[in-house]
Amino acid sequence: MTTQPQDRRRSLPQLDRLLRWPELTDLRESVGEQLLKEAGRTVLSSLRDALRQNSAPDLSTAAISHQVRQAVTQQLRPHLQTVINGSGVVVHTNLGRSPLADAALSHMHEIAKRYSNLEYDLEKGERGERYVHVESLLTELTGTEAALVVNNNAAAVLLTLSALAQGGEAIVSRGELVEIGGSFRIPDVMRHSGVTLVEVGTTNRTHPADYQQAINEQTAMLVQVHTSNFAIVGFKSAVDTKTLADIAHQADIPLVVDAGSGSLVDFAALGIPGEATVRSYIDAGADLVTFSGDKLLGGPQAGIIVGKREYISQLKKHQLLRALRIDKLTLAALEATLLLYRTPERAWQEIPTLRMMTESLSTLTQRGKRLHRTLRSALPAAAEVTICQGTSSPGGGTFPLIELPTILVTIQLPGWSAARLDMTLRKGEPAVIGRVYQDIYHLDVRTLRTEEFSQIASLLSRCLEQAP
Repeated sequence: MTTQPQDRRRSLPQLDRLLRWPELTDLRESVGEQLLKEAGRTVLSSLRDALRQNSAPDLSTAAISHQVRQAVTQQLRPHLQTVINGSGVVVHTNLGRSPLADAALSHMHEIAKRYSNLEYDLEKGERGERYVHVESLLTELTGTEAALVVNNNAAAVLLTLSALAQGGEAIVSRGELVEIGGSFRIPDVMRHSGVTLVEVGTTNRTHPADYQQAINEQTAMLVQVHTSNFAIVGFKSAVDTKTLADIAHQADIPLVVDAGSGSLVDFAALGIPGEATVRSYIDAGADLVTFSGDKLLGGPQAGIIVGKREYISQLKKHQLLRALRIDKLTLAALEATLLLYRTPERAWQEIPTLRMMTESLSTLTQRGKRLHRTLRSALPAAAEVTICQGTSSPGGGTFPLIELPTILVTIQLPGWSAARLDMTLRKGEPAVIGRVYQDIYHLDVRTLRTEEFSQIASLLSRCLEQAP
């Protein structure tokens, strides 16, 4: 006589009884009863669902105990994990933006495991300021008088407006009022600073006279905003930084530039035009420039503010600064990254974002061939693995009109759709993020590390072995 699913459900142990199983005694002692209870509840619920669906799970004590141990292991795993980026998007906002240089990781590790002079002046033997650790580097690299760092660029803009323009007006071109990732809008950030936003011009055309006519006794500053991943083409006109600076200074008010990603190097010299350097804004007359630390800079998340000492001093005295300050690990990573920029050759080679952005097609071709060989040896003969040319994206709201030539390795498995392969690799250990185009799965070698090739191959092999 066949056992009915409802009869099998009755054979499932009660949770209290399961917790007392001798097979789980060591686990209960090592992780505690509460965690064991949560794992047991999860396993029993899963088994009940399987039985309702007329499945036939193994209900032996050994099998259930094994599942409970697996559930505990899963509960103890960090949710934040590394992924393999095969998408070709270099500064991938959803994947943590820029990976850090080895020098930054090493410095973070040393500062994290020991005490440090975070806010202690070793020369004077008294309390110091945390920002001094990077200020001189930033002023040297940008050609400015002073610098300050907060936790991200939105915070940098918020602090600047709050300290210098609260209760007054800030003039900005309508064509620069963009929305950035995560539905954060520049106009909203500005309004929350207590500043009245004055829009001038039109979406596609703004002229010097628009700014001049809008200036009045309430005007506290002019603001120029990098349009990030948005670009206006065709019939357009914008006022350059130098002209804006002249207009601002004639009115005895500062020009603040939100440079967005912010680059310390000239990519145009390597054939990637369209992104002004921070120094170029300063040279054009900007009084303050704010930018991100984790985009083109290739460092940790931070909002960097550079410019004239008189304005930076006001920012340092503002009470909001304490709420926006960065921690010692961010400072350590940023300092180590900035030190690399003192030797440009090291920066291009050792900062992953710079290296990936500028890697030559010939180098990518060689790496693509290596990935192809690695995958080909791990997959069955029926699998199709090919090499083709394509394009990568700089990402991070940078170079919105630029596509970088790259090498793609495609994978097609018999009986597998590209969507299924994509989902399987995303859920793998480690997770692999590729891209699907015309029902073909693609991996872009530009954003892959060489040591990740074998990891992808091993994951594919395991997926095929476990597939029904």
